[in-house]
Amino acid sequence: MIEYTEGIYNFYVYILTNKNKTVLYTGVTNNLRRRLNEHKEKINPHSFSARYNVEFLIYYEHFGWIQLALTREKEIKDFRRELKLDLIKSFNPELQFLNSHFD
Repeated sequence: MIEYTEGIYNFYVYILTNKNKTVLYTGVTNNLRRRLNEHKEKINPHSFSARYNVEFLIYYEHFGWIQLALTREKEIKDFRRELKLDLIKSFNPELQFLNSHFD
C-alpha cells in the first residue's frame, strides 16, 4: 500500500455548471484560476464545456498529489447526478458561483 504524506503541489478537482445550473462538468487541474479562465474564454470551442456554456465554479477539492486528484475526479465522474448535487450542497449549500475565490 502506498502512503501519501501531504503533497507539496496544488491540484484541484472541480465541478462547473452553466448559468441555469442544469449541466455539471467535473475536471482536474494544477491551476484553477487559469483553468476557470480557459473555460470562460472557451479556448476549445468544440469542447463539452464550451458547447454547454459551463464556466461557473460550484465545487472544488484541493490535493497535494496528482494521483489522488485523478482518482477523486474519476470517482466523482462516476456519481449519479443526485449524488453529485449532494456532494456540492455539502460544500456549497446555496450553489453559489465561487469563481471570485480564484480571481
